[in-house]
Amino acid sequence: MDKSTEKMIVEAAEKLYKEILRREVPMLDFPMRSLENVTYDKKKGFFEIGDRVVERTLSYNTIKTFAQTVRMMALSHEIVKKNDMATKREAYYVSKNWGDARFSEQPESDTIMDDIEAHFRLNREKLGFIPEEKGGDVVGKLVVIDRDPNTGKEIRIDCTGFGTGAYSIPTDCEGLKFETKAKFILAIETAGMFQRLVKHNFYTTADCILISMGGVPTRACRRFIRRLADDHKLPVYAFVDGDPYGMTNIYRTLKVGSGNNAHLNKFFCVPQASYLGVTPQDIIDYKLKDATHPLEDVDIKRAKDALKNDPFIRSHKPWRDAIEQMLKMGVRVEQQAFAKHGLNHVIEKYLPQKLKHPAKFLP
Repeated sequence: MDKSTEKMIVEAAEKLYKEILRREVPMLDFPMRSLENVTYDKKKGFFEIGDRVVERTLSYNTIKTFAQTVRMMALSHEIVKKNDMATKREAYYVSKNWGDARFSEQPESDTIMDDIEAHFRLNREKLGFIPEEKGGDVVGKLVVIDRDPNTGKEIRIDCTGFGTGAYSIPTDCEGLKFETKAKFILAIETAGMFQRLVKHNFYTTADCILISMGGVPTRACRRFIRRLADDHKLPVYAFVDGDPYGMTNIYRTLKVGSGNNAHLNKFFCVPQASYLGVTPQDIIDYKLKDATHPLEDVDIKRAKDALKNDPFIRSHKPWRDAIEQMLKMGVRVEQQAFAKHGLNHVIEKYLPQKLKHPAKFLP
C-alpha cells in the first residue's frame, strides 16, 4: 500500500509539472464533501460520494492554498517513503518552515489534509497522517490479537483483563485479529455510562462487548467495530442520548458515515448497526418526562434539517417518525436520565428489557 500511495502522489506531481511546462494553468480536482453530494442506498448501507467536484486552479487568489496543497502532498510523500508517520498537529507545525505557505491555524492544515485525502480517495492514515484523538475503549468477551512492532510476534490482549481500565483502540486496526464468543457489540456514547456498565460487569451478564465511542466515534473506532462485527457476524447496538445530535450526528455517523468523508464511508461505517436508544418513546415507556430537558433552538434546527436534507433519515420512516415525535414532545433525554429510578436501573431494567426485542430497534 505504501508503494501504491507513493506512486499516486508522484503521478499527481508529474501532472502538475507537465501542465506548467506546457504553460497551462495547473489544476487539482476534489470531490465536493457535503450532504449535497452524497447518495444513500439502503442495500449498500452507507453514504457514497457523488459526481460533483471542486477544481482548484493556480491563480492570484488561490496561490497560497494551492501551494499549501502541494506542500502537504510533498510532506505525505516524504513520510510514506520513509515508512514514518505524523500526527495532524505535527503536520501543522511542519508548515512553519514553508515560508508564506505556512498555516496560521491547525483547522487550515486539517482542511487541506482532508482535500488531499479526498483527491486520492485514500484515508489519511495511508497518507501517513494520524489523528490525535483516542480511538475508543473496549471491555468485554474479546481477545484482540496484535503484533509486537519490533519482533513481529503475536500479542494476545484479553479485553476482560484490564481491571478498572479498558483496551484502547489503536489508530490503525487493519492488522488486528479477533477471537470472541460474545452475542453482540454495545456501542455507548458517554464515558460515564460506559464506566457504569464496566463497573457492574454488564458485559458478563449480557455476554457482550462494550465499546465507548466518546461522542461522535472516531474513524478508528468505527473501523474497529466494523471489522469486529464483519469478522464474527455480530449485531451492533448503539446506546446514545435521545437528542438530535445523538441521533443525526453520533449514530448516523456510526451507521452510514458522514457527508464530509463520503469518499471513504464504505470503510468507516457500520451498516449492521441499529439504534437501541434512548428514543422519544422511551421517555413515555420509562416515565422519564420529568427527567428531560427542553429542546433548544439548535436542537430544533438540527432535527428539522435532518428531516429535510439527510438522505439516511429521509430513507427510513421509523426515523422520521421518531424525530417528529421528539419535536412534538419538545424535549430531549440523556442516557443518565434512568438514574431517576435508581443508579443501576439502566443495568437492571432498561437494557435487559430492550435487548429482548432487537427487532424493534430503530434502523
